Amino acid sequence: MINLEEIKEQEIDLDKVYDYVEYPDKVSGRCDHCNSSYFKSSVKGGIFLRECRECGMKKSI
Repeated sequence: MINLEEIKEQEIDLDKVYDYVEYPDKVSGRCDHCNSSYFKSSVKGGIFLRECRECGMKKSI
């Protein structure tokens, strides 16, 4: 039996920057893709970008 969350995880495109408002964290402070809590952050053009250091998933906060 396939879990619905597993399907959602497979659909995550690591090249895309997700908007936090549309895609909030499943678990606060954890990556939706690999569940890591290790991020690097940057600000460019007034946009705060959070990138997972494990898998590279990005969200604009």
